Amino acid sequence: MEEPQSKLPPPPPTPPTTPLSLVKPSSKNNKKRPIKVFRAFRNVFRSFPIITPVCKLPSLPGGRLPENKTGVTGTLFGYRKSRVSLSIQENPGTLPNLVIDLAMQTNVLQKEMSLGMVRIALECEKRPDNNNNNNNHKEKTKLLDEPLWTMFVNGKKSGYCTKRDATEEDLHLMEVLKAVSMGAGVLPPTKSDVEGHVDNEMAYIRAHFERVVRSKDSETLYMLSPDGNSEPELSIFFVRI
Repeated sequence: MEEPQSKLPPPPPTPPTTPLSLVKPSSKNNKKRPIKVFRAFRNVFRSFPIITPVCKLPSLPGGRLPENKTGVTGTLFGYRKSRVSLSIQENPGTLPNLVIDLAMQTNVLQKEMSLGMVRIALECEKRPDNNNNNNNHKEKTKLLDEPLWTMFVNGKKSGYCTKRDATEEDLHLMEVLKAVSMGAGVLPPTKSDVEGHVDNEMAYIRAHFERVVRSKDSETLYMLSPDGNSEPELSIFFVRI
């Protein structure tokens, strides 16, 4: 006589996923410069005789190099006990241009920002140029495309952070926050840690950032305050030394 088989409960329904409507960022900032034409022009220009003018040419105030300023959308997000990540978008409706896992837990960053102004410096080393091939490779590597950074918070070294591709969870978060231009909050949990405890505090801070490009080895992101305060609450410096 066959024993009755116990029926297993049906699997829980799969939660619906939000379809992505984010678009690719425009290519206006990604246009390739005519390097070969510029090099040819530079070589011809160097062959000209050097003539010292009688009058001095006007210089920039303070001797500073011209700066290229653009506005971007920045999002700091992460689970309370996990590393906080930085996502940079052209605007809230585009795919991320950059995602970096910072060397700091989300709750620590929240505490630092509650105490006052936070300055984060990300430093990377220039690659050795032993031959022409390395020179060409170095010229093609943009500053924000560097894979590894050393991170300092208010002058203190906090560890190493890495650039990575946006994950499915990242894109889902960007899609949920598509209508948010500035703000902070906590989203419902979507993952569990190794021990099985749900880390239910996916916190995020989204704001407008001013991106200042000073040179090919130096860029800065300044968080713009909605109340018009001249002092940014958060500054992120990218430096290649």
